[in-house]
Amino acid sequence: MFRWGVLSTAKIAREQLLPAIQDSENGVVSAIASRDHERARALADRFGAPLAFGSYEELLASPDVDGVYIPLPTSQHIEWTLKAADAGKHVLCEKPIALKADDIAPLIQARGRNGVLISEAFMVTHHPQWVKVRELVASGAIGRLRHVAGAFSYFNDDPGNMRNRLELGGGGLPDIGVYPTVTTRFVTGKEPLRVQAVVERDPENGTDTYASVKGDFGDFELSFYCSTRMALRQHMAFHGEKGLIEVHAPFNAADYGDVRVTLHSANHGEGREFRFPGVRQYRLEVEDFVRAARGERAHVFTLESSVLNQRVIDAIYRAGEHDGWEQV
Repeated sequence: MFRWGVLSTAKIAREQLLPAIQDSENGVVSAIASRDHERARALADRFGAPLAFGSYEELLASPDVDGVYIPLPTSQHIEWTLKAADAGKHVLCEKPIALKADDIAPLIQARGRNGVLISEAFMVTHHPQWVKVRELVASGAIGRLRHVAGAFSYFNDDPGNMRNRLELGGGGLPDIGVYPTVTTRFVTGKEPLRVQAVVERDPENGTDTYASVKGDFGDFELSFYCSTRMALRQHMAFHGEKGLIEVHAPFNAADYGDVRVTLHSANHGEGREFRFPGVRQYRLEVEDFVRAARGERAHVFTLESSVLNQRVIDAIYRAGEHDGWEQV
């Protein structure tokens, strides 16, 4: 069994990744690290991990850990991914792995230097609903794809939350704007050429709280909005000349709502529906990661794809500073 270590006791680790690892068929929770040893020990006991450490360095030095999951604040992702890789650990790092595309180059070097796997944790790319959407588009089920529309929003104005702290990498685009871009790229296998954007920031903390984005992919367009100060919404739609695909719970899947993909005909008449009951995308993510780390054939989100996705986010920020197109 692959022995996982987790750096920090973050909420996403407690609620999603640790239960997924615990239930996975090829991994176990071996160690938890926190700057507060008592918190690490309490979480380790909860998930049956034998080891608890009062520092991240101690966990990385442990011979009883094969790979780590990093759910630290975004501003610390590069630093601790590099330290973990140089300690010989495989790394699954929470998204976004970086705040600038150029910052990912040292991770690619560390991956090669140490012979380890490093992957950004885009769990959506492991969910079969997105594989189905990709298959439908590729098969011509909606004809020529003309437009992709998306939305991802929630309301959070807590000044202490990391999503509202610029120095920790907060903001709507790095937190949720990455999802419409990555799923569109995953489905189509194509990259945007240029983007336009309106980006609004909180006057107090400087984080982006709303972005409206238009992306030019050459033969189709992507338009989406994301916000950290709007009512909860998630939706993606792929509109072609002969049909329409709607993804009703695209990102948080079962946590958000009924997981279904609807294929409509050209006149939006009676459609076909694809349902995915009982799928746990985080479990699929950690199992695929372990297979890939062992050299087996499995899907992982590569650092090369991370660079391409982050270039889009970088371009959106630049486009938000002026009126017009920005090259990706």
